[in-house]
Parts: sequence; C-alpha cells; structure tokens
Amino acid sequence: MALARDSFADLATRVATGAAIACVGLAAVWAGGWWFTGLVLAVVATLVWELVRMLGGGPRRARMLGAMAAAAILAVKLLPVWAALPLAAAVPVTAVAVMQTNRRILGGMLAMILVAGVGLILHRDSFGLVWMLWLVLLVAATDILGYFAGRILGGPKFWPRVSPKKTWSGTVAGWVGAALVGWAFMAATGSGPELIAISVLLSFAGQMGDILESAVKRHAGVKDSSNLLPGHGGVYDRFDALLGAAFVLVIIETFTAFPLLPG
Repeated sequence: MALARDSFADLATRVATGAAIACVGLAAVWAGGWWFTGLVLAVVATLVWELVRMLGGGPRRARMLGAMAAAAILAVKLLPVWAALPLAAAVPVTAVAVMQTNRRILGGMLAMILVAGVGLILHRDSFGLVWMLWLVLLVAATDILGYFAGRILGGPKFWPRVSPKKTWSGTVAGWVGAALVGWAFMAATGSGPELIAISVLLSFAGQMGDILESAVKRHAGVKDSSNLLPGHGGVYDRFDALLGAAFVLVIIETFTAFPLLPG
C-alpha cells in the first residue's frame, strides 16, 4: 500500500494543474483563429525560454530566443512563404551563433519546435475544430493511459538510460488509447481505417517527443524544464508530446491526402 501511495503522491496536484491547462487549451482550440494562435505563440515562447536556460544560455538569451521563435511563427502565418522562411531560419541560426555551449542541440531543437508550432496553427486553420480535437485527444489519451498503466502495472522500462520512469506497459497503453481515439473519430467522420494507424503513429511520435525532452534534461542535469506548472514541471514538460506529434503530423499532411476521407 505504501508503494501505491508513493506512486500517486503527485496525482492531486497534477490533476488540478492539468485541469486548468485543459480548460485554457480547449477554450483556445474551440475558439480557433487568433485565440488559438496566441496560445501557441505563448507556449512556444515559454518553452524556448525554458530550453535555452536548461542548455546554459542564461536569462537574456532565453528571453531573446523565445521572443524570436514566437515572432517567426507569427511571420509564417502572416507573410508569404518567401518572406517568412528566412525569418524562421534565423532563429536556430541565431541560437547557434550566440550560444557558447550546446549549440547544435539547441539549433536542432528550435527547428523542430518551430515546425511543430507552425504545424499546429496551420492544422487548426486548415482542418478545423474536429481534427484539432482529434490531435489533442489522442495525445491526452496517450499521456493519461500511459501514466496510469505505468504506475499500476509497472514492468520493464522502455528506455531506462534516458527516461527511467517510462515503462513498456505505459507505452503500449498509450498506443491503445490513441487507437481508440482514432477509431472514434473514424466512425464519427467517415475517415478510412488508416486514421487508426496514423493515431498510433502520432502517439508514438508524442512519446518520442517526451523521450527527446528527457534526454535534453538529463544532458542538462535538471529534473524539470522549469517549475511554472505545479505537478508537471515546466511548459515544455507538459507540451513535449504534443510537439512531437505535431511535428510528425506536418510530414503526414504534406505527403498524404489527410484526413483520408473515403471516395
């Protein structure tokens, strides 16, 4: 019983913070437009600030690069591609130029974050509320089922050297949750069965986003990206999976006829 209590010691705080995040996030997803864009810009600016600080950039560089990242995503939304792309490319280039350590890590991470941030906004603008909810819910199902299965069932670790708490039971439970979300949206929208496979793929991409952030934190010697969100750590700790899933979704939407409606 003591082990069970220890496993869920942070649950109340985690649930309270998660509920607040969910309310704000779902309201922005529902409203769409500039409400959703504003949320994405705020999240990206904050998690880039966290990332730069973790990697030894200091507060001034962290603020500068966070603001640049948000501005670059805004430019992609507002400007023609030929004008926006140089501004977006300037963010990782500037990071490499101004950082004294971890230059390549930060540059690569910033490029991924920018693609994911732009992808989230374009996904909501292009495909609407239903498909944005699909993405959010499959990531949430992966996280929630993975959390409880990992804590209750335990078992072999997925990648103990990088993420000691992540188990195979939690990982597979996350895939099951995403598959159920995919099945529900397939039935509701008339999409093809490929949607279930895509949902599981994005679930795994989200888990890899979590693993990637864990690797960065381990490299930086920190437990959380910050302490802004009680029970969750930092903004990056909360949105790492969504960014990973969004990054892969950009690739899928670029090369397939998403959302795979029949006929």
